[in-house]
Amino acid sequence: AKDDLADAVSWVARSLPSKVAQPVLRAMLITADDKGLEFSGFDYEVSTRVRIAAMVDEPGRIAVAGKLLADIVATLPNKEVEMTLEDNSQVVLSCGSSRFSLPIIPLDDYPQLPQLPAVTGTIQPQLFVEAISQVASAAGRDDTLPMLTGVHMDIRGSHVEMTATDRFRLAMRTLEWDPSSPDVQAKLLVPAKTLQETGRSLDTHLNTPVEIA
Repeated sequence: AKDDLADAVSWVARSLPSKVAQPVLRAMLITADDKGLEFSGFDYEVSTRVRIAAMVDEPGRIAVAGKLLADIVATLPNKEVEMTLEDNSQVVLSCGSSRFSLPIIPLDDYPQLPQLPAVTGTIQPQLFVEAISQVASAAGRDDTLPMLTGVHMDIRGSHVEMTATDRFRLAMRTLEWDPSSPDVQAKLLVPAKTLQETGRSLDTHLNTPVEIA
């Protein structure tokens, strides 16, 4: 379905870099199997992965330019989209009277996607997004001081403390979450920019908790 496809590719493309030393990192990986389609991206810093329902005639895995794919899908009419691999060199997208061809990107140098660890706890999306917006704005933006460009997360059981500073201002937010273990403890330093981009991608209207690992 066009809407499902557009949502998936735009979400993954948002995290793909525009300028990188390795062009293969601009690729969006498309995996077709008996469970449908999975779209993923990875630039050695942030990995994204989303799965949608689809009718798969032939399983396989290919890669195409992610942002270009997202731009094309956004212009398609609201009809079913057919994706076909032709001559092992290009992917053809057909939707109504529209037809687009994209060259495939060789997977030889594509990095291995990281495996997600076990879930450490869950939190309501609206609470998580609110905490990120309150704290991340105080983080530094000077890449020569990378320690100050992150958000420090101190997790102790159900208590989470998020802190950020650029040496001139300090923001701190404490909140409660639902840990997988009551005695879990962890201290993390997460890039503020990554947290903010993740927060913007979350649907705060859903009551489905966000899983954090």
